[in-house]
Amino acid sequence: MHKIPRDTSGKDLAKLLKKKYGYCFERESGSHMRLASKYKGLEHKITIPGHDGIKIGTLNNILKDISIYLGISKDELVKELFENK
Repeated sequence: MHKIPRDTSGKDLAKLLKKKYGYCFERESGSHMRLASKYKGLEHKITIPGHDGIKIGTLNNILKDISIYLGISKDELVKELFENK
């Protein structure tokens, strides 16, 4: 099981999601970013806090939601996103 990095900022996560899974920036409201993806032909939208250091519970829920959308395990998603950034 891979550990989720605790020092991940919202901006870093958004960049990784864009690079790996084609998420695009849609809009920003306050300190939150809205990203959208049409990976595998299905649309998915996710809101990410733009803070430096997303709380681990929040990050865990974001990653769980994305892994369900992609049809992969959360552990596999963490490995793909955070190993060799």
